[in-house]
Amino acid sequence: MAERSIKLVILDRDGTINRDRDDFVKSPEEWEPLPGALEAIARLNHAGWHVVIASNQSGLGRGLFDVAALNAMHDKLHRLLAAVGGRIDAIFYCPHAPEDECQCRKPLPGLFEQIGSRFGVSLKGVPAVGDSLRDLLAGSSAGCQPHLVLSGKSAGLSIEQARQGLPEGSRVHADLAAFADDLIERSAAVASAA
Repeated sequence: MAERSIKLVILDRDGTINRDRDDFVKSPEEWEPLPGALEAIARLNHAGWHVVIASNQSGLGRGLFDVAALNAMHDKLHRLLAAVGGRIDAIFYCPHAPEDECQCRKPLPGLFEQIGSRFGVSLKGVPAVGDSLRDLLAGSSAGCQPHLVLSGKSAGLSIEQARQGLPEGSRVHADLAAFADDLIERSAAVASAA
């Protein structure tokens, strides 16, 4: 299959788009967007970016919630995003518990490989955004450009602390809004230089 060229961004979900919880996000009521995150996705969309989610959802494998509850959470995400003029093109998730030893659970790159295959694109240089090292390791292993946001699991870290142990070439941003602004600005600069 011939590869196509699209502007693609891959985002983690919990801690990047919505508030994370130590006891897992298990229902639409517990799914709360982080301030500015949905508007950031809408800005990316309006700048021509296709946004896809890659998320570990081991709460499924642990029996904490079912697919109907996960679908209801994602319905809420889609509704709230549409209200601010944004959209998610696709959601890829790993339903397995850690002991299942699957290939799709981050930090392994399986979800990212599925995204590249589904969209028919190389992931080389595709921005991959998350709030934890495992998000960046998975994206980096698939050839993506890793971006860490200081929300969710990385909230409270300084940029210097956050950079420790990240894959080479990783960039650090205050949150998803700061990432979106940076990506849009860099893309505009590249386009005007071409």
